[in-house]
Amino acid sequence: MNSWTTPADLRAKVLREWERGHLLADVMTGAARYPWRIPLKVPTAAELSAHFDEARRWLRVLAEGGGYRLEYQEINHRQLGRNRLPVAAWLDSEPDALALIGKRREVARFRQLADAIVQSFPALAGWIARRPLRVLEHSDDWPGLLDVLGWFATHPYANVYLRQIDVPGVHSKFIERHRALIGELLDQVLPPDAINRSAPGGVAGFERRYGLRGKPALVRFRLLDGDLLGLTDLSVPADEFARLSLPARRVFITENEINFLAFPCVPDSLVIFGAGYGFDPLAEAGWLADRDIYYWGDIDTHGFAILDQLRGHFPQAHSLLMDRPTLMAHRPLWGREDTPTQRDLNRLHPDEASLYDDLRHDRIAPALRLEQERISYAWVQAGLAGYEARKPQGG
Repeated sequence: MNSWTTPADLRAKVLREWERGHLLADVMTGAARYPWRIPLKVPTAAELSAHFDEARRWLRVLAEGGGYRLEYQEINHRQLGRNRLPVAAWLDSEPDALALIGKRREVARFRQLADAIVQSFPALAGWIARRPLRVLEHSDDWPGLLDVLGWFATHPYANVYLRQIDVPGVHSKFIERHRALIGELLDQVLPPDAINRSAPGGVAGFERRYGLRGKPALVRFRLLDGDLLGLTDLSVPADEFARLSLPARRVFITENEINFLAFPCVPDSLVIFGAGYGFDPLAEAGWLADRDIYYWGDIDTHGFAILDQLRGHFPQAHSLLMDRPTLMAHRPLWGREDTPTQRDLNRLHPDEASLYDDLRHDRIAPALRLEQERISYAWVQAGLAGYEARKPQGG
């Protein structure tokens, strides 16, 4: 088997340039690609001697491939005498290249779309050159996309929910489905003062970045020594939670929903269903600064990292059941942490820091993890009884 260039190889070479978006980008940038010379891999002198008939068939197939012209070079072979071998294929024009890969119709459509887009928003010309395949990918969506861009351009910081955007012929589901693309485009067409650059791009930060109202962050909590108006499991917007100033001396935070629901009754206390690394909603509740806070997370590197982050908002926070005795008492229930963190944590207390170092350096077991829901309920009750006996801070 040889590796001499075939017509299929030439088509594949041109198709790769198409799939990288380069051929469509040329339409926008006017890059002088043509005539386009593509070097060929041809038989060596030794291969000609050993496989002359095969080389002749290869040359015939290559010459009959069509869609390109061949550049020949004359060689003087010691045994075979003078021969002409192709050394390159030439595509003299864009139509030749497009015909070779069957993309003439797509380029015609791209030109139509690009003209319409740039006519509406000249600032998108550079984006089209960088993302030409995206233009074609959303070929049928552009009328709606352009109308949505127009709405944002005339309604900066509208402070409405996405559902309230009123664009004739465009429903909110269309906007939701295309948020990532619309965000890319808005970054190009909106003036700098109409974009909240502190909010991330993409789907996650879409509402905040472009002046819409987002779904409010909710804080879910339970009162542990009674109920409030007959309600025991409450979820309220974070800004409303910040204004509550609930009459509880102790606040527990746990990351597991079942642990949250089954949390034992503790006088003068409430439990909050945590949110991993997201404590910003709680940080707005200034009244928590005067409460004893206890965080219960997994005994693994990320559990301690979350505790460290919580203390950035509430320095008085304690850890709950995240200690060496708890870990060692539940050895049969140990698991593995998928992607342990290795970073330094500066807000841990000495006993916590010691256990964290042992975990991140695999001194006890590789990637060791004890999930909080694996801790026995009796151990939880005993641990809480110990915390119950503590005096409140400042007491």
